[in-house]
Amino acid sequence: MSDNRAVVVDPEAPGRLVISPVAAPVPDRGEAVVRVRAISLNRGEVRRAGMAAAGWRPGWDLAGEVERAAADGSGPRVGARVVGLLPEAAWAERVAVPTHALAELPEKVTLSQAATLPVAGLTALYALAKRGLLLGRRVLVTGATGGVGDFAVQLARLVGAHVTVSVRRADQGPTLRQLGAHEVVVGEDIPPSPKYDLIIESVGGRTLGTALAALERGGVCVTLGVSAAAEVTFDARQFFVAGRTTLYGFYIFTELASAPASVGLRRLADLVAAGQLAPHISLERPWTEIARVAQDLIARRFPGKAVLTLD
Repeated sequence: MSDNRAVVVDPEAPGRLVISPVAAPVPDRGEAVVRVRAISLNRGEVRRAGMAAAGWRPGWDLAGEVERAAADGSGPRVGARVVGLLPEAAWAERVAVPTHALAELPEKVTLSQAATLPVAGLTALYALAKRGLLLGRRVLVTGATGGVGDFAVQLARLVGAHVTVSVRRADQGPTLRQLGAHEVVVGEDIPPSPKYDLIIESVGGRTLGTALAALERGGVCVTLGVSAAAEVTFDARQFFVAGRTTLYGFYIFTELASAPASVGLRRLADLVAAGQLAPHISLERPWTEIARVAQDLIARRFPGKAVLTLD
């Protein structure tokens, strides 16, 4: 009998996700073994789970306690409360995590709050950095009701940007204004005016195509998702006439090759502890409900983040 269980793809099961016994983690010298207490879901790993072969283990975000410290002496000590991420297989009772992808948590941050930070929080943090100093700059965030968008709005406002959000429905506007958005654009199309210094774009399709025409000279559009459509048509002339504009393809695990997750995770956790960043947790359920919550995420039945807790 295994003393470790994990979320595993089973194509025959409702929702394709089940909890099954798996091997205990065997850490490398630079990895700590973490007893996972909370996980959060992202569209990327859930989508992949919908297509993956039997036995594949999804999961990026995790929070818990260090059960065994790294043999090389790096990273948090035994018993430390931590947040971390893995490129896959994070949704398990125990996992081995490289210490460069782990950050110790301040006392004021709960494990459920922490579990929302890795992929969504780091994506927002690093994507906003692509335009440099944002004080007084105009920033547009599309798909702003999702996990990344939610953090991006708060972080952009925190650094002094003028923040506009794009949403599908007008009733989503008031919540985003409370988060810090100055203006709300409703619908798939982004108007060509005003112009933006930075656009954080996660919708694709018509939204990305029209957003490119709304870039200020020297502006950057960071594309990091395609929740509406992967194929995009845009007016190339409007794009290049603006001058020195950039379309930047962003994938968090590529970015982390040059920016250790531990540093960004600690920055985000400190902001949460200081009351300057508030994770938006719409659902908190036991991890035994993984299949249903994953289906609800893909169907957009809730905004913000879903967190699952392990007993």
